[in-house]
Amino acid sequence: MTPGDNGASTPEDDDPFGYLYADGQARGAQPPSGGGYGYPNSVSRVRAVGERSYQPQQAPYGQPGPQQQGAYGQPNVRYQAPETLPGGAPAGRQQTPPAGRRGPNTKGLLIGAIAVVAAVVIGIGVAMINGNTDDGKSGDQAGSGPSQSQSSEPSPSGSNSAAPGELPKADAKTLQLAGGATTASDVKGSKAAGGVYVTGFNAAGASVTWTVNGIPEAGKYSVYVGYSVPGKDATATLTVNGTASNTPAGLKNWAHAAAGDYENGWTKTYSWIQLAKGSNTIKLSCEQGNQCDALIDQMWLVKGWVGG
Repeated sequence: MTPGDNGASTPEDDDPFGYLYADGQARGAQPPSGGGYGYPNSVSRVRAVGERSYQPQQAPYGQPGPQQQGAYGQPNVRYQAPETLPGGAPAGRQQTPPAGRRGPNTKGLLIGAIAVVAAVVIGIGVAMINGNTDDGKSGDQAGSGPSQSQSSEPSPSGSNSAAPGELPKADAKTLQLAGGATTASDVKGSKAAGGVYVTGFNAAGASVTWTVNGIPEAGKYSVYVGYSVPGKDATATLTVNGTASNTPAGLKNWAHAAAGDYENGWTKTYSWIQLAKGSNTIKLSCEQGNQCDALIDQMWLVKGWVGG
């Protein structure tokens, strides 16, 4: 060797790119083909990761040795998770959701549920209000009853028996007449079929008798009488099943007709009676003490005591 040129025998003089220069080529440098540098006999310093090991230092006698670390990629054998220690994990530590993820939108769900419940409650309230309104109207109509003055009543037919579910009603020509009473149709205004009515009632002993069949049950009833008076009040005696009433049946001038005006004196009245189930006899007669100047066209029944 020449002074100042020690060759490429020392690692610090190794030049990995010596083969690129003239003086390096003169010394025999070549492109690397293995694990060393470009010079011949160069020292290879390449090691696989994790191969190099270190000897732990020995601690003086009686002193704890240094903590050994595991190999690269291996966990430290002395590490213990907090939850394995006595008492578990430290209190107050909360896990946070990973970044970019959101929990369920509980606020939106709560608002939606409240809206559904409110809609159901409103619908039920509207239905209840409509139901109560309809019931009230029906009750008002059912509660209106007939009065002693002229009012709207079902027109009686000419039968002594009632259709199923209805109470019997009778026209003048179906009544049993006695004591000089007879039928006529000269005066207009009678509501009976053909304008027929009973006349000749203004005499002691005159009577009209109605044999009623088909009474559904015993109890309280109201008997209506259609009649006309010539501008003045009249009275008659009402007898039910052979028992006369203590109070005369009032045939008052509810139509306010003028004296002698039978045509405009048509009206109606009612009396409270008790009937038995099945067949009953109702008689209206002119007895001593009655004022019987009246024409009679119809008789009919109503369940219960009207107005009471």
